[in-house]
Amino acid sequence: MKESKGKRKRGLVLTYAGLKRLQAAILAMEKAQNNNNRFTLEELGDRINVSTKTLNRLWSLNTGVDQKTLKLCFSAFSLELHTEDYAILNEPNHAEISPILPLSLNTHELNLSPSLSVGSFVTQEHNQLENLWSYPDGPVPLDSPFYIERPPIEELVYREVTQPGCVIRIRAAREMGKTSLVLRLLAFARTQGYRTVNLNCSQIDSNCLTDLNKLLRCLCWRAATELGIAPNLDRNWDEEIGSKLSCIFYLQSYLLNQSESPVVLVLNEIDRFFEHPQIAQEFFSLLRSWYEEARQNTNLQKLRLVVVYSTEVYVSMDINRSPFNIGLPIRLPEFTVQQVENLAQRHGLDWSCGKEATQLMSLVGGHPALIRIALYYLCSQGITLGELVHEAIANGGIYRYHLWRHWAILQENLSLARAYIEVVAAKQSIYLNPIDAHKLESLGLIRYEGDRILPRCELYRAYFQKQLGVAQFEYESWQKRA
Repeated sequence: MKESKGKRKRGLVLTYAGLKRLQAAILAMEKAQNNNNRFTLEELGDRINVSTKTLNRLWSLNTGVDQKTLKLCFSAFSLELHTEDYAILNEPNHAEISPILPLSLNTHELNLSPSLSVGSFVTQEHNQLENLWSYPDGPVPLDSPFYIERPPIEELVYREVTQPGCVIRIRAAREMGKTSLVLRLLAFARTQGYRTVNLNCSQIDSNCLTDLNKLLRCLCWRAATELGIAPNLDRNWDEEIGSKLSCIFYLQSYLLNQSESPVVLVLNEIDRFFEHPQIAQEFFSLLRSWYEEARQNTNLQKLRLVVVYSTEVYVSMDINRSPFNIGLPIRLPEFTVQQVENLAQRHGLDWSCGKEATQLMSLVGGHPALIRIALYYLCSQGITLGELVHEAIANGGIYRYHLWRHWAILQENLSLARAYIEVVAAKQSIYLNPIDAHKLESLGLIRYEGDRILPRCELYRAYFQKQLGVAQFEYESWQKRA
C-alpha cells in the first residue's frame, strides 16, 4: 500500500558534523555577500528554494527532512552532501510530537527520561501519572514530560548559540517559561562541548548596582568560579585604565583564553539594572561592545551571550550603544489552544475536542504557569473544570497564592496600584506612566492590544477589580480625613 502524499515520510536529520559544515559555509557567504550580516530565515529559504518551515525542521536536529531537501541546502552553498553529514531518522506516520529535548542531546549523560508521546500519556494508568505530578512552581525540569515547545523558538535558539560571537535576547513576562527555555538551551550547549555560565542578576548585592567597578568585578568573579577557573581578579584588573577596559581584558585575555571551547554566558533578570540608569547605560554599552568586537576578534567569538529580561527597556539609551537591538530577539508567546490540549493530554486528560481548553483559556488566556496550575488540580485534587473556573477568583481558589503574591506587590507600591486600578476599570485606551507600565508588564499583569493596555487575562481583571476597588475606596477615605 502506497504512503499517502499527505503523510510523506521524511527520514534524514543533520548530524553535528553536517550542521557545522553547513553553518560554516553559510557564515562564509554572509561575510562575502551580505556585508557580514546574518541571513534571515526568509533569505536562506529563497537561496535554497525551500520554505522557512522546512528550514526550521532542519535546524531542530530532531525532525527529519528528505534527501532532496538536504542536497538542495548543501548545494546552495557549494557543498556536496556526504554520508557523515546526516543520519536516518525513522519517523512514525502519525502527527509528530516534539520530544522533551532534541535528539542531538545526549540524554544518557543528562540523565533524562525518554521522550514520551501524547498517546503514551493518555493510555498510562492513573497511578503511573500520579508519580509525575508535583505542584508546578518554578521552571519545568529537564526530565519533565510537561515542557511544551513553542516552534520555532527552540530550534532558533539551538541554531543561534552555535554561531560565533552571537547574542540571543529572550524576553517575556514572569512565569512565561524563560528559565525553562534557558535550561534547555544550556543543556543543548553542553552536548556540543560548550562551557556554560548561568548568572541571575537578582542575586547581585544592591551596593554593586551603584558602583560599576564592583558590579563588573562581581560578574567576572562569578563567571570564573562557574568555569572552574581561579578568579585572580587583583592580578588581572587595573582600575587605572577603567573598569570596562579591565573587564573586557579579563574576559578576553584571561577567561576565554583558558577555554578551547565556546562559553555560553546567560545573564538572567537584567531588568534589575533598569532602575539604576547610570549603571545600566555603562553596563549595556559594554555588552554591545563585546558583540561588535567579536566580529574581528577570534577569542571573543568563543563567547555566546544570552540576555533574559521581562519587558521593553525604558532606560533612555543611544541606539548605537544599546544591546537591545542586536542579535536574535526571542519573545515567548502564550500557549495556543493546540498547545494547551497537548499539555492536558500529557496529564492524562482527553481534551481533543477543544471545548475544555477554550473554557480554561477564557479565564487565564494561554498563560503557561496558570494553565499548569489548573491541570495539576484537575488531575490530582479531583476538582472539575467547572468548579475550578467558578472558584478561581475567590481568595480561597486554586490561584490564591499566585494572586496574593501580585496583590502584596501592588499594596507596597501605591502608584502602581492606582495605575492598575485604571487598567482594570478602563473601557477604552488609557495612558500610563512608562515606568508603571514597565513594572506592570514585568509582573505579567498587563498585555497590549494595539494601543490599548489591558489586564493580562479575565482572572486578573475580575480579581483585581474587586481587590483594587476596596483599596481605592480606602485611599480616597484616607485623603478626605487628611
